[in-house]
Amino acid sequence: MVMREATAISERRACQLVGLSRTVLHYESKAQPENERLKTRLIELSGERRRFGYRRLHALVRREGIRVNHKRIYRLYSDAGLSVRCRKRRHGVAVERQALERPGGPNQVWSMDFVSDALANARRIKVLTIVDDFSKEAIDLAVDFGISGQYVTRVLDQAARFRGYPKAIRTDQGPEFTGKALDQWACQHGVQLKLIQAGKPTQNAFIESFNGRFRDECLNWSSSPRESHPQALTQPDMNLSIHPAPIIQPIQHE
Repeated sequence: MVMREATAISERRACQLVGLSRTVLHYESKAQPENERLKTRLIELSGERRRFGYRRLHALVRREGIRVNHKRIYRLYSDAGLSVRCRKRRHGVAVERQALERPGGPNQVWSMDFVSDALANARRIKVLTIVDDFSKEAIDLAVDFGISGQYVTRVLDQAARFRGYPKAIRTDQGPEFTGKALDQWACQHGVQLKLIQAGKPTQNAFIESFNGRFRDECLNWSSSPRESHPQALTQPDMNLSIHPAPIIQPIQHE
């Protein structure tokens, strides 16, 4: 200590003057292997989920059975030099391309996407389309003026009441599909989320094929002015019935 080098004062007296405990003065940090392993795992997870901050990484490690509080995660997160940079333009999540293969049975993989349209009053609407990749069956269609990630989970829960939960769901990287609501829902129900690469809709070809037919045979079925309510977008002869809280008859497409 500088004070002791300049004067003949004792260590005890010097600590009293500066308000420092002698225990703290002589403390030497000890290596903790569990912290090193946890820091390594955080670095691995941050490489897989580059837009996840320490709170969402904390949720991921807890799912793996690691019981640790968020304060330690933040400390290790900071020590590893990890951070999420703020940016104006949104980029997609870095994922590897996965081969598009037809599943071996129903309820193995579902595909989801949105179709946008406008009513007669120029108000925009969104249609959530869900298709079984094996049977090419329309699991559900939900139409509303706005559909959030929480809304998507409610539609999936309603569909699962009649069909059960799928093993995986393939989506693009829209904010409704990459948010916390759908991520937590998938974890609770053991559903794997398959994200396609940003700007590559052909990697979700099953739902894109269905959306094209849905737009041609339903949304564009007539050249007359559209109604001002989203339920009027479909007609009974289309064997389709869309509601804000949808329960519909399944349709098939090739």
